[in-house]
Amino acid sequence: MKKYKYKPIKFYLIAFSLTWLFWILAIIFKDSTFAFLLMFLGLIMPPIVALAFVFLSKNEMLKKDFKRKIVGFYRLKPKYILLAILSFAIVVLLSIGTSILFGGSTSQFAFTDFSFSIAGTSALLTILLASIIEELGWRGYGEDAIGSKFSWFKETLIFGIIWGLWHIPLFFMPGTYHFALSELGTMYVINFFISAIPANFLQTWVYVKNNRSIFATMLLHLFLNLGQEKIAMTPETKCIETIFLMLLSIIIVLTNKELFFETKHVGKLLETQLEQEKINEK
Repeated sequence: MKKYKYKPIKFYLIAFSLTWLFWILAIIFKDSTFAFLLMFLGLIMPPIVALAFVFLSKNEMLKKDFKRKIVGFYRLKPKYILLAILSFAIVVLLSIGTSILFGGSTSQFAFTDFSFSIAGTSALLTILLASIIEELGWRGYGEDAIGSKFSWFKETLIFGIIWGLWHIPLFFMPGTYHFALSELGTMYVINFFISAIPANFLQTWVYVKNNRSIFATMLLHLFLNLGQEKIAMTPETKCIETIFLMLLSIIIVLTNKELFFETKHVGKLLETQLEQEKINEK
């Protein structure tokens, strides 16, 4: 099969431009059903751009790899997904416990209502859509585009920053989780961008350990989003949570050095995956 060369800069420029265009329009038409439609259109731009890059590439290896990442449930290794979910749950418990030690409320050990609603649309629906749709774009093409040129460690750092920046317009859109953070203060906005990096180390670990399965990262993304919204953590506790997420990411990297620092896939990500699958089939 013909070798494929990923185009990360072109992909992110197009994905960002289209998403931000719709989201800026949503800010203008705030508090309306039309605003939610614009929000949704912005959300689906990364997967649409990813699909365009894949299926207009005329590269059969890239197309087959994308299909396998979605429907290849044989790729899944549930123990890593469960371990990631359990690890995040422990992070949440430690964060709340630390908060209580410094005077925080014990009521944080409870479920709460969603903190946002966009144009009257259910926050649960928004979270479900975000968890599924985003992963089609980021894991469908975006992460691999960077990963094809760097180790998974460098890729995670770069993607964590990019993914955080992608959300910028949402901080100006009333009704969003991000707008609520901006109203609380600059510290909480900064914490969001910082937390994006360790959270993505968890995502990358699950992604690569599950043979680059999009479905695996969808499950984890959904759990992370629900955990952030349904657990009654205070904004201050979420700052503490970022510290524990950093510690978790360090542990993950140190216990998976070969995964994060190997470079044999650089420049030949698809070929390396194909070789690994042939080994697994034997």
